[in-house]
Amino acid sequence: MSSSFKTFLKHTAKDFHNQSVNPPVVRASTIIFKSMQELRKTQAKALKQPTGGHYDYGRQGTSTTYILQRILTKLEESYHVFTTPTGFGAVFLAIFSVTRPGDEIIAVDPIYSPTRLLTENYLKEFNIKTLFYNPHDLNTLKKNITKKTKLIFVENPGSNTFDFQDLTKIISIAKKNKILTVIDNTWGTPYFFKPIKLGFDMSIVSATKYYSGHSDVMGGSLAVNKKVYNRVKIAEKMTGLRLGPDDAYLITRGLRTLDVRLDRHSENAKLVSKFLVKFKNIKLLYPYKKKSYNYKMWKKFYSGASGLMGLIIKSKNKGSIKKFVNSLKLFGHGYSWGGFESLALHQELGETGKRKFLKLKKDEHLVRLHIGLEDPSDLIADIKQALKHIK
Repeated sequence: MSSSFKTFLKHTAKDFHNQSVNPPVVRASTIIFKSMQELRKTQAKALKQPTGGHYDYGRQGTSTTYILQRILTKLEESYHVFTTPTGFGAVFLAIFSVTRPGDEIIAVDPIYSPTRLLTENYLKEFNIKTLFYNPHDLNTLKKNITKKTKLIFVENPGSNTFDFQDLTKIISIAKKNKILTVIDNTWGTPYFFKPIKLGFDMSIVSATKYYSGHSDVMGGSLAVNKKVYNRVKIAEKMTGLRLGPDDAYLITRGLRTLDVRLDRHSENAKLVSKFLVKFKNIKLLYPYKKKSYNYKMWKKFYSGASGLMGLIIKSKNKGSIKKFVNSLKLFGHGYSWGGFESLALHQELGETGKRKFLKLKKDEHLVRLHIGLEDPSDLIADIKQALKHIK
């Protein structure tokens, strides 16, 4: 019987052997076989069915991690999904798999700060050069392409400034020049947007965020198409970047309610947006304005919007911006997002790396909000009282 993905999430991975609605946590380093013949037979199956979960050693995974990979592969509509100990582990695995000394990467300018440090600084030591493009001007992408370009790294929307891009044009440019593509899709997750289906070679999601949903586990996923599968598989084996069974269990548990939570995050964020757009000194960085380029590019690719947004607040008094953030009573002040709780951060643009194409004015200040699962009327009331501190 066929069913929607929402139904699949609720009924998948049941353990009928133990009559449990959740899969068991299988921890293992050594995998025991009845004979050498059985061991070799398992290894042969792994060669014939590389994504089939046939293991001969614990570093390759267990049934617990395989169940999570199977769920995510269906959600991503990809050839396979690799799971990593952190979201940044998936970033590293994607880049390490397909680049070598002498290669070049082109990355979007508003990129996650650790990814920028890796690409712009750390990879220099391995003779891998990274150039950056303007998400609102793809000619800056085209002009940086050389014979050495091996990978285009996209983050959509852009980190902290939430720039939405024309993804079909980026894929077209990449394919025309025979360049591989990867996208960080943590903001939307494949629940709202499926990058592999669109044409990307790899798709990254920080499972720490919405997949988990409870701010109690870290992990990452890297979905791939068949074209890059073998290269990523080799790199995964060499680096040992493999999620453990306990974390895999918690993420699988969180996935059961992914649709319910993301729908609520989206609904709450829309209500908060309607409140925030009333203020002339606030520029809302969220796909709400129908005639804007950002809205059109969001609507073109996404079926929904998550709970993460940015605010550019105009004020000559930087201290009052910090006071605004500190005065929020229902918003925690900490990194990460995607959990049930609301969060707020005052962001120095330099924290996200030295941008090439965006400079804030002296009286402009960046604040990031994650709209959680609380009652939206309470969140709006909290923001309203805190805004009084802005001068």
